[in-house]
Amino acid sequence: MGLLTFTLAGAGAAGAIAAAPLVLAAVGFTSAGIAAGSIAAGMMSTAAVANGGAVAAGTTVAVLQAAGAAGLPAAASAGVAGVGATIGWITAILI
Repeated sequence: MGLLTFTLAGAGAAGAIAAAPLVLAAVGFTSAGIAAGSIAAGMMSTAAVANGGAVAAGTTVAVLQAAGAAGLPAAASAGVAGVGATIGWITAILI
């Protein structure tokens, strides 16, 4: 693996970890709860209708809200870093 590939994979991993909380907040999963009128609010509404009025634990909406409120757990951070590193690696191949 060349220096460019290594650098871009590392930058992708670090960038993805740094961007994850910002992206969650941007779509409406905030530390204060789901923001009214946001994409997250639409997802929550859809999930609640599908589940008879409540959002079930363990669903995508519940997991994203937990991450927005408390931050990403270590396992999720590792997954996000892996995706970022993969994107950086693919970018290095394409350059």
